Amino acid sequence: MDYQRLSGKELTHIKTLGQLKASGYQPKSIKEELRDNLILKIKRKENVFEGIWGYEDTVIPDIERAILSRHNINLLGLRGQAKTRIARMMTQLLDEYVPVVFGSELNDDPMHPLSSFAKNLIEEKGDDTAITWMHREERYAEKLATPDVSVADLIGDVDPIKAATMKLSYNDERVIHYGLVPRSNRCIFVINELPDLQARIQVALFNILQEGDIQIRGFKLRLPLDIQFVFTANPEDYTNRGSIVTPLKDRIESQIITHYPKSIEIGRRITAQEANLAGKPVENIHVPELMKDLIEQIAIEARGSEYVDEKSGVSARLTISAYENLISAAERRLYLNGEPNTIVRIADLIGVIPAITGKVELVYEGEQEGAGLVAYNLIGKAIRTQFVNYFPSPEQKKKDKNGNPYVIPLAWFGEGNALDILASQSDKEYKSLLHSVPGLEEVVTQLVKNLPEKEKEFFMEFALHGLAEYSQLSKKLLDTGLLFKDLFSSMFDMGGDEELEEDDL
Repeated sequence: MDYQRLSGKELTHIKTLGQLKASGYQPKSIKEELRDNLILKIKRKENVFEGIWGYEDTVIPDIERAILSRHNINLLGLRGQAKTRIARMMTQLLDEYVPVVFGSELNDDPMHPLSSFAKNLIEEKGDDTAITWMHREERYAEKLATPDVSVADLIGDVDPIKAATMKLSYNDERVIHYGLVPRSNRCIFVINELPDLQARIQVALFNILQEGDIQIRGFKLRLPLDIQFVFTANPEDYTNRGSIVTPLKDRIESQIITHYPKSIEIGRRITAQEANLAGKPVENIHVPELMKDLIEQIAIEARGSEYVDEKSGVSARLTISAYENLISAAERRLYLNGEPNTIVRIADLIGVIPAITGKVELVYEGEQEGAGLVAYNLIGKAIRTQFVNYFPSPEQKKKDKNGNPYVIPLAWFGEGNALDILASQSDKEYKSLLHSVPGLEEVVTQLVKNLPEKEKEFFMEFALHGLAEYSQLSKKLLDTGLLFKDLFSSMFDMGGDEELEEDDL
């Protein structure tokens, strides 16, 4: 019998130590498992970390090199950079099943037992020792580091109740109640946010990582635990909550730095993959490609904003939540107006403000401005950045000898006209309002290349927002939508009751 050729189902039919020996099974450490299975996947050109985008040439090769080197790993990066997801996906590099001594607390390998329980059982029953099988999905343990985590939680403690019940001396190893780390023997063990772990708790990990023994209340047990450690952390200089103590950092062989998506295209792919749109009438809501770019651009603007704490970072969850809110804004309008189909609008971006305010950590100046206003301004900056990808800069066209293409719609606003774009307007009313602005349709049809007919009004509204961001028009946020009017007349407008000034956000 060749153990390597047996399927998972065939392996689970092996029930005793004798049968396991007959199969040709040889013990293998978890790091060797990960290494051997990674080598196979690399040779087969298989994607090890399916669904992790933007790391193909940076983070993933570093992780693969660390696994090939049999290293423990520290994933260092800001929030929302898929650190924990990567750690969880490492289970796919484990063997499908591994044998375990039945009833063992430490997942003892039948051919290489660690605990006194497993050793005594094998000595007593020999080849008749019962074994069970552990699936790769069960071989993952995770602990979020918080200040209240104790050594007992991670390593273990003496259990006086067990000692009393079993009438054992405190000198007997059997009185120990093992913590998460020993119980994760032969598993991937992840500690998230390692700097949050108190220094004295980090010290308790030294021997496990280096010497392979543990100490509990005076017990010094030689337990060569077989664990693949993966730690996650924010860069130490970026947090005031704590740091990784130097001797522990020295024992973690590979530190891998993660990063945010380096392009809008990668960000869009992540957002599309992660957004939860289950049950939403997505087939009835058209989302222009520009709108998907705008959602990603908001995160890019936030990461470079003077009001947002760059040390905290801006999670990819911002764009995911913002996209979900965007679709919900259009969905709500469908139900309000009883329409079968709709297209998202630039004005719907106002509905993503709640998804932004909870995802950015503001510096002092940002707190003074207010989270709502900062989010609103980030949307405006995203529109401004994307505007010149479709339209010529209004600032340059003002000086262009060939004429300013925006002059007709701007003149209409200059005559005292105003335009309300409301969140709940029906598509018919929305289109009618936009077409009431002279010259606006011509601006879009002449300047936007390959313009889809159903996106014409979307780009007409986008042109108004862009002109407002380039200070050619005034844009005011109302309780129910947006008001566009002439910039100069708004300067003399003391602000009526119908408007909500940005300072009031």
